[in-house]
Amino acid sequence: MIQDFFSDNTRFLVPVRDPVWKHIWMTEAISNITHSTPFMRLYRIKQLGPTELLYPGATHSRASHSIGVYHLALKILKELLARGADKWVTRTGCYSFLCAALLHDIGHFPYTHSLKELPLQDHEELSAALIMQGELQTLIDKAGGNPEQTARIIDKKESGRNTETDFFAHILSGVLDPDKLDYLNRDAYYCGVPYGLQDVDFILSRIQPDRNKGITLDSKAVMSIESILFSKYLMYRSVYWHKHIRIATAMMKKALYLSLKHQFLVPEQLYSIDDQGLYHLIQTLPERIAQLANGVQQNALYSLIGEYTCSPDNPVYQTLENIDSRNQLETDISEKLSMKTGLSIKSSDIIIDIPERVSFESNLFITDENLPFSLSSTVFSEEIVTRFTTSLRKIRIAVSPSISLRCTSIPDIDSLLAEWTCVR
Repeated sequence: MIQDFFSDNTRFLVPVRDPVWKHIWMTEAISNITHSTPFMRLYRIKQLGPTELLYPGATHSRASHSIGVYHLALKILKELLARGADKWVTRTGCYSFLCAALLHDIGHFPYTHSLKELPLQDHEELSAALIMQGELQTLIDKAGGNPEQTARIIDKKESGRNTETDFFAHILSGVLDPDKLDYLNRDAYYCGVPYGLQDVDFILSRIQPDRNKGITLDSKAVMSIESILFSKYLMYRSVYWHKHIRIATAMMKKALYLSLKHQFLVPEQLYSIDDQGLYHLIQTLPERIAQLANGVQQNALYSLIGEYTCSPDNPVYQTLENIDSRNQLETDISEKLSMKTGLSIKSSDIIIDIPERVSFESNLFITDENLPFSLSSTVFSEEIVTRFTTSLRKIRIAVSPSISLRCTSIPDIDSLLAEWTCVR
């Protein structure tokens, strides 16, 4: 019976010690998944990429994050089953959900979140494909889950979905999901900043299951959702989109962009590697490309010479969101700077960085107000959400260290860059 899913205390007896959540409990079969070859690769991928260059403690792995997401999924599942979800979910579905939480990042490769603009498969698609292969497929089956359902919970584009699968998919991916609750708390812990910390126990005490929406809340939880969204804003401002981290990430992105564009690499070479494997791969590339990635590894970052806040209504701003357009503009700027400085400046010496669009909205439903969160008694109005996004997203122009002094000595360089990029 699904009602006794947690009543058998012999089931979740394998402990994992975690600095963020303390004891995490697994069944022996779920624990075996963490020892599989695909999962072990996640121990060799840093969760925050180059962030350790600014926050030296930020060396935690995707494996530790994945185990944390599993832990929170287990807590959420316990609350939802106790409050009525046991009426429409199955035991197999519950184990599939827990396996999906543990394996939701199994398709990640280094810098994945930062490479969304490149012609690469989504990590959700890669995760689903890995789950349907030999080792993980067998382990999920032994853990009580269904591999196909596990894959469909992670990758919403997978076909053959049903109501139960959609229910668990809504829980795994949303504003109040175990992924976000773990990474905000975990990233803040390892970076040594207070911004991501959440009152998880109170938040989970207010959730209610909804067969179609996944999770709903009452108005007592509005402040907690605001806290999550504001923490997300602060973490983006202080950590994820800090200017040094953005430049380091942009250097790696440009190295891989040029490698794929000129067919020095094919996407499949990136999908199964870890951090060290990426840097080994980089050494096979032409020097002008390899030096971009090597600069990240050696903390020899490009120097920021221009930073601009631009209205999203500006059509140029929208054009710069296209990586091919940015690459062409980088070439144009390199030619103009060559004329101004007398140096031979290459396109690879110039980087224009613009963060992807990010949302600070929520579609969670507030039951006692009978309204979605964005229309409820929250301070997160459309105007405030727009101001959050505008204040975070900045266009930055950086140049290689070898030319930075000559470039910054150009009279009115800031105005020239604004003119050349049409951001003002």
